[in-house]
Amino acid sequence: MAERTSRMEPGGAARAAENPSGAGPPAVREPPIAGRALRSDARHNRRRILEAARAAFAERGIDVPMVAIARRAGVGPATLYRRFPTREALVAEVFADEMAECAGLVDEALADPDPWRAFCTVLTEVCAMQAADKGFTEAFLAAFPDSDGFDERRVHVEHGLDELVRRAKGSGRLRADFAREDLVLVLLANGGVATSDPETTRAASKRLVAHLLRSFESGGGSGELPPAPPIGLGQLYRLPGD
Repeated sequence: MAERTSRMEPGGAARAAENPSGAGPPAVREPPIAGRALRSDARHNRRRILEAARAAFAERGIDVPMVAIARRAGVGPATLYRRFPTREALVAEVFADEMAECAGLVDEALADPDPWRAFCTVLTEVCAMQAADKGFTEAFLAAFPDSDGFDERRVHVEHGLDELVRRAKGSGRLRADFAREDLVLVLLANGGVATSDPETTRAASKRLVAHLLRSFESGGGSGELPPAPPIGLGQLYRLPGD
């Protein structure tokens, strides 16, 4: 009987080695190491950009040059713009958690059966967030129509604040001539208490809000104010980091 010559199509030896049984689909190959490393580098760069932007916005506000943020993150401007094509996209991403926290505070206050306490709590907590992060109020008061959900959350917060004001007035504790625009004035005033020391800034914010709440309450309010912060006139024009 003539010997049968074994023939194998090109690549057959390699497939046989990968799947010696000859049954079933060939083994799934892992993506190249270089590809996995690239995705890891992209995630790492994105995280560094967000961390650098968060720190820069907290110190100097949201108008920090994008080039300065890229430099702080240790990446090139092209890398930054590839991840975040616009400043609005970067700001919305950086403050997404703070906006969600702010919305949560308002929702919790709306569930409080005491309208005046709910109003005071929200105003105090939001101003504390602002004192800790200079960029938060700038982001909150700005409009980002192209962001994913940021503006929707802000509108949700605004409607909740309107309802808290309405309820507090209805209870007789909030003076009748308080206007929605007064909330913006509070944020603008609170934004002016920034000092070179974060602890002093928080203390100054807390005392300012206590003063304002007294003036907002029908009858002038009562109770003891928080301690005065250790600040003097010489600090009025000192910026954080000076």
